[in-house]
Amino acid sequence: MKIFTMKLFASTAAIAALLLSGCDLPPQETVQRGYRGTGMEAVYSPEALEEIIAANQVPAAIPAVSSEGPKAADIYQNVEVLGHLSVGEFTRLMAAITQWVSPDQGCNYCHVPGEGFEQDTLYTKKVARVMIAMTQNANQSWGAHVGGAGVTCYTCHRGNNVPEQVWTIGVPPRHASGHVHQMQNVAHQESSVFASLPIDPFTPYLLEDGVARDQGNTALPQGHEASIQSTEHIYSLMMHYSDALGVNCTHCHNSRAFGSWEESNSERVKAWHGQQMVKQMNNEYINPTNAWLPAYRQGPLGDAQKVNCATCHQGAYQPLLGANMLADYPNLGSLAPAPTDLVEEAMDVMEEMVEDAVEAIEEMESASLEQDDSASGEAH
Repeated sequence: MKIFTMKLFASTAAIAALLLSGCDLPPQETVQRGYRGTGMEAVYSPEALEEIIAANQVPAAIPAVSSEGPKAADIYQNVEVLGHLSVGEFTRLMAAITQWVSPDQGCNYCHVPGEGFEQDTLYTKKVARVMIAMTQNANQSWGAHVGGAGVTCYTCHRGNNVPEQVWTIGVPPRHASGHVHQMQNVAHQESSVFASLPIDPFTPYLLEDGVARDQGNTALPQGHEASIQSTEHIYSLMMHYSDALGVNCTHCHNSRAFGSWEESNSERVKAWHGQQMVKQMNNEYINPTNAWLPAYRQGPLGDAQKVNCATCHQGAYQPLLGANMLADYPNLGSLAPAPTDLVEEAMDVMEEMVEDAVEAIEEMESASLEQDDSASGEAH
């Protein structure tokens, strides 16, 4: 009996140790996210923080160059989105993008060796052109979400040809024939953070115009109604937000009143803008490139690989923990000036030149009159 008791105790201890091995050891770090007494705290494991910090280091910036000198569009052919940069700025940015996106293939990832750089032979060059414009638009138009640090190509790519975290329209996993799969109640899908929730929460809210709202303002439905299915989709999307940023619900919400914007953190507003930004990226920039993509760059239904919160954040509450790479690469901060803007700028320069010329002529005439008066006075 004694031997049996000892074996049982040892087995229990081994099982307990195995179960606890998946837990974070104390002490934990906590950060207050809202008013005291609301329980709005973020809890972090020091070990997990070390991994996050190590995964979010930024590469050293290439030394800055002058914006003076000939423009890239005047020297090189077929430069569409960066033609307004000086040759030095253009070359520097191309070198940086090569490091960020194709460090192994180098320039040959977008250009065929032996061909002129102006050729659009490879699909990667055409896609890269659109992705640069998408990045510039994010920094120019979505300051409510990316303001401060901004984004660059490295924010998502981090040395990979394609960002590690992308998604395509979901398809049912393998299931018995004769049954219609409801795209949920499977706990092995990373897209739903391994919960038995809908496995494609992205299509309704990051591609289509679904409204992520399920809570009404009254005890009984009046005006706004949400089905159980849409509620589960929203829950799955919120799980993605939490997992992508490495935070819990209280990063954005006061858990006593999830639906109250007044009692939520400012991050909730920032997240709303982020959802709209990602939706624009997927529809206006990424989807149009699908016609150029080979099959291995598409999903099972033939759609392009799209972005979500994890594409940039990759487990950090701010991409790259808030590192401001945009300060080193300001050429990605805004879209190229429209042709009309360039014409207006040229007209302004011409007007200034005319005004300077008129002033110079007036000064010369004034000086000539003074000389005449002086000469006249000496003659008398």
